[in-house]
Amino acid sequence: MEQEKQRVIQEYVPGKQLTLAHVIANPDPVLYTKLGIEKASAIGILTLTPTETAIIAADIATKAANVDIGYLDRFTGSLVIVGDVSAVEMAIESVNEFLHEKLKFSIAPLTRS
Repeated sequence: MEQEKQRVIQEYVPGKQLTLAHVIANPDPVLYTKLGIEKASAIGILTLTPTETAIIAADIATKAANVDIGYLDRFTGSLVIVGDVSAVEMAIESVNEFLHEKLKFSIAPLTRS
């Protein structure tokens, strides 16, 4: 007797969340070369879903502090910002606050290395 095969369909359904909010203070200069971005004293990394939210986060970050966008990808939800350590931290905290308060996102704690 043949066994009936089951078919499983998996679907990616993004929630409203900021899954990574990290600051790298005084990174090794090789990181800038590998990332293809200008050298600064800190790199901030954010990962968001839905992925288009990275555009909103970039706008909030650049308005909140003196940071530059190192990388933005609306298809993966990745955002990299660069600037002074305090400015990058302020920018990420502003993004976290806005997304949580205004858009009701789940947010990630700010981590540092």
